[in-house]
Amino acid sequence: MTSNTQTCDVLVIGGGPAGSTAAALLARQGRHVVMLEKAHHPRFHIGESLLPANLPLFEKLGVLEQVEKIGMPKWGVEFVSPDHDHQVRLEFGEGWNKSLDRAWQVRRSDLDEILFRHAAAEGAETIEGCRVKAVDFDDDGATVQAVLDDGAPRTWRARFVIDASGRDTFLSTRLKAKQKNDKHNSTALFGHFANAERGEGKLEGNITIFWFAHGWFWYIPLADGTTSIGAVCWPYYLKSRTKPLAEFFADTIAMCPALGERLKHATLVDDAVYATGNYSYTSTHASGDRYLMLGDAFTFVDPVFSSGVYLAMHSAFEGADLVAARLDAPGKVAALRKRFERDMRFGPREFSWFIYRVTNPTMRDFFMYPQNPLRVKEALMALLAGDIHNRTPIWASLRVLKTMYYVVCGLNPRRTWDAWQRRRRNIRDLGPLVGENIAEAR
Repeated sequence: MTSNTQTCDVLVIGGGPAGSTAAALLARQGRHVVMLEKAHHPRFHIGESLLPANLPLFEKLGVLEQVEKIGMPKWGVEFVSPDHDHQVRLEFGEGWNKSLDRAWQVRRSDLDEILFRHAAAEGAETIEGCRVKAVDFDDDGATVQAVLDDGAPRTWRARFVIDASGRDTFLSTRLKAKQKNDKHNSTALFGHFANAERGEGKLEGNITIFWFAHGWFWYIPLADGTTSIGAVCWPYYLKSRTKPLAEFFADTIAMCPALGERLKHATLVDDAVYATGNYSYTSTHASGDRYLMLGDAFTFVDPVFSSGVYLAMHSAFEGADLVAARLDAPGKVAALRKRFERDMRFGPREFSWFIYRVTNPTMRDFFMYPQNPLRVKEALMALLAGDIHNRTPIWASLRVLKTMYYVVCGLNPRRTWDAWQRRRRNIRDLGPLVGENIAEAR
């Protein structure tokens, strides 16, 4: 150890929802926590729609009132299909747990800064503009090397490392643990619009999902009057682009007349359109003897059900217990680590079953004609609310819903076969995309 090396109990890589939550919880225990964020808050990030299951986590963390001040209340979701002549609105209050009846739409730059500053207020040492370059583990901990914006090197000796680097997947990439999700390969185009049409009253903040020929759109009203709109589409479609990204996005929106109608008086904010590719991935494991990976640093799934922030924060609560055990009571680590690994896969797996099928015509019919035999609608709404870790007894009803899906698919063999073949073609790997992380066109 050199004289310039600093020490800490826990070093957190990344200052998003997962990292900030974990840092706050561990600092609250009196531990010396250092959190390194490569950017400076507020910084741009997509993923603006929260779930009702986030609310109890915000409350436990102590930031509920701050989040509520920046959020647009979201009471439910609307589905719009080109194959149906009606729209469907579903409310979270129709779910199994009637108390999980609302969430918010938020600008992630605002939310992430709230969580980051809160971690500092809880006692974590937070450093912005600091990019981690290397992590080397040994029996006693890890040596973490980083560099500041001005090029100055920094080194820490940490007893434990938390990777919350998001889609940078710092440890997973270096440990060769990252795996592409071959079952779901998608890309996204997105931007923010002013003067987009909104619902009235309670409907103003609801998220809308529009299906179209190449995937689906999100429509997220924000509290500042802008609306976040994005197209999640199959890779072949983005590969077909032959014009500037903003023009291509406008052409994509034109493929969805119902969305175009809502945007007839809208303008693109700052003429900025973003693209990102290779959406879904996972890792072979989520933890090691001296480290763990949280949220998107471990896995990322299609955002159609807005599960990202919830899964990130939930993983931080679970991960903080594991870190505390490793530092204070190593004898409990084996059982907690096994539970943590299982829990990290549980949420993404339950969401993914529906994500993989959301563009299937049978599943689309289920959303467009919701029924509640054996409480299947209540169970589905509970899932969409993120109510999957609270022992709410939804699983038998979800199994019924899945059985109904397979039965209907079997009764429509030609449609099912065509949908399977189309999906198989759509998810094929076409190699890296331009703007694989974030590309901006003006």
